Amino acid sequence: MSSEYGRAIRLVIIAYVVAAAAGALTLLVAPGGPIIKALIADVVATAVIFGFSRAYSNSSFYDPYWSVIPPLLAMYWMLAAGDVGLRGWVAFALVCLWAVRLTGNWASYWSGLDHEDWRYPMVRARYARFPMTMDFLGIHLFPTVQVFLGCLPLYAALTYSQDSFIWLDWVAAAAVLAAVAIEHVSDRQLHAFLARKQQGEFIREGLWAWSRHPNYFGEVLFWWGVLGFGLAAHPAGWWWLIIGAVAMTTMFVFVSIPMMDERNCERRPGYADFMRKVPMLVPRPPKHD
Repeated sequence: MSSEYGRAIRLVIIAYVVAAAAGALTLLVAPGGPIIKALIADVVATAVIFGFSRAYSNSSFYDPYWSVIPPLLAMYWMLAAGDVGLRGWVAFALVCLWAVRLTGNWASYWSGLDHEDWRYPMVRARYARFPMTMDFLGIHLFPTVQVFLGCLPLYAALTYSQDSFIWLDWVAAAAVLAAVAIEHVSDRQLHAFLARKQQGEFIREGLWAWSRHPNYFGEVLFWWGVLGFGLAAHPAGWWWLIIGAVAMTTMFVFVSIPMMDERNCERRPGYADFMRKVPMLVPRPPKHD
């Protein structure tokens, strides 16, 4: 570990400690019930991370927020609910497993303050008249709201009926475990490929031979798995619990993946043909000419 990378990681840790403290203080004074309080605290913590992003001219300060905040939201809702039962503890444990793996993957991939996700300058450039506004709204606040919506079923699983596991709980647990495994394997395969790739090459082996974005498939599957826990606890609330999983799927299918595919087509010869043969998200055997 270089001294510069170590300094960068320490700064990120400090940023998140400050953000967590600001969020905790907000919970003490914010109006409303547990959902509204958590949302307000979430936005305040996001604003703190945005401050660090601007202070160090690197919006990748926000990158780990995606995986750090769900366990913190869950812990607050657990404290507010009191006895969460078996369903709540299992859901919480699986979310923590997902969070630790994803945060660790980010830490191993991020090289330090010299590296910023390539999509962030693109967002700011598209709205050159209001770069800081779009930095906050598009890069920081938008994903915060997405993740918060995705966590609403977690609130239901921790708050509503704590009866014994039903079949939907088992399906949800299996989906989350499968999602974590798929993300882990696909990320390992991608990192191994990047370590040896040549200019213009793109990965087309392992899970990546059956899906152009298996890591994103794992992420989408994770949020649908979390939804399963919420529906098992509070089936009558399906109409508001499903919003997060639908929003996540929509974001990946219509925003994140098209941006990645467009960039790959511009930079990697043969990728357009690869797109024609290999599915975008859900893995299946590729087409053959």
